Amino acid sequence: MSIFNGTLNKLFTMQLMTIFIIAVTLFLILGIRIVFEYKRALKFRFGSYVKLLKPGLRWIIPFVETVQFVDMRVITINIPSQEIMTQDNVPCKINGVLFFRIIDATKSILEVEDYQFAISQLAQSSLRDVSGKVELDTILSKREELGGNIRTIVDQETKDWGITILDVKIKDIELPENMKRSMANQAEAERSRRARVILADAEKQAAKALVEAGKLIDESPSSIKLRLYQTLSDIAAEKNSTIVFPFPEEVLYRREEKDKTKSLK
Repeated sequence: MSIFNGTLNKLFTMQLMTIFIIAVTLFLILGIRIVFEYKRALKFRFGSYVKLLKPGLRWIIPFVETVQFVDMRVITINIPSQEIMTQDNVPCKINGVLFFRIIDATKSILEVEDYQFAISQLAQSSLRDVSGKVELDTILSKREELGGNIRTIVDQETKDWGITILDVKIKDIELPENMKRSMANQAEAERSRRARVILADAEKQAAKALVEAGKLIDESPSSIKLRLYQTLSDIAAEKNSTIVFPFPEEVLYRREEKDKTKSLK
């Protein structure tokens, strides 16, 4: 009987040891945390902040300590389309994209509840404020400057959160249909004005060239004859049945002078 009781005690002891080993193994496994290179982990013990865990294999006390991971890479946030009334009272819709990075993981968790939502709201309000203070032409032609102003405002607000704003880009600007037609008409009128100015400059240059050519022809009587022969050659090349031969004006002047001398006699 004593041998049987001793065997039972050994089995019971072995079972307890097995359960203890399994429990310890599970306890150790549950406390393992892997922090990737592009992340940081904040460790809390009973809700109190303890320290920042760097990348690598880390262990915490299960059920006592918890961790919260923070991504340290560049994060992109889309700025939803905002209805804007510009300084010159033109309604339009503008959207954009914002790039930011966390430089202090501890502040980004302890200082603000949801940093992505907070940054998105700041970007939207800043987009409305900045766009409402400029005219439509400025928004269309100076997108980089507009995005830079928004970045400066949001970065100033998020500095205490351990976050830096890298860049803000304006993506699309949606205008009303009547404004699109007005801008198209304006652009067409501008192109027409430029075309007329260019044509007037061409006429002016051509007139100067003709005046200079006329002076050269007047200095040499034979040049007018050469020009006349060249004109006849060009007409003959067209194989026309009728050729108009110009009468020299010098002969008319001479005939008028003879008529005047006869009348005086």
